[in-house]
Amino acid sequence: MSSDPVKQEYARLAGQYDSRWSFYVQATTQATLSRLNLHPGDRILDLGCGTGTLIQTLLQIAPEVQVVGLDPVAEMLNLARQKLPTAVELKLGSATDLPFANHSFDVLVSTSAFHYIRDPEQAIQEMQRVLKPGGRLVMTDWCYDYWTCQLLDFWLRLFNRAHFRTYRAAQVQTLLQAAGFERVVVERYKINWLWGMMTAQALTAK
Repeated sequence: MSSDPVKQEYARLAGQYDSRWSFYVQATTQATLSRLNLHPGDRILDLGCGTGTLIQTLLQIAPEVQVVGLDPVAEMLNLARQKLPTAVELKLGSATDLPFANHSFDVLVSTSAFHYIRDPEQAIQEMQRVLKPGGRLVMTDWCYDYWTCQLLDFWLRLFNRAHFRTYRAAQVQTLLQAAGFERVVVERYKINWLWGMMTAQALTAK
């Protein structure tokens, strides 16, 4: 068994993930997709694709795009393969060492993955590397600006080894700008009384 706490956690939870987190996954997927500005023929990377729910929904609304999913947990990818078309490429890999060539994607989307990443600066550099000039980043995650997420972050740091940290919107904006992303906008919102979220949008330099 892997010693990586994220892989351990989600290998164990994979079979019940979709049913257990149905509301949360659907709400965050819709919030993220509503902020995507897609063009026909776009090549999109879903970083931390999990069981493939975002890809599945994305292909329903934009069947002309090409989507690649990446996740560090083989058990989650196995579930994604069961619900996605065989044409969708799914790869096992890490956010801090993306297994793709430079300038491979027009869009990179990520939902509820950033708070697990141990080296956020390296992950953001990798996101920038695989995006084309003028490429678009749309990243949704928990937001530490909300007191409910502050309590959740505190509890998870004590009792859940998979969790790393939750960020304020201003911290994510600073991380993206420091890496060279342009036109960075971070929106905060709630999907219910508990979950305070943010979605960051940014462009790579042309």
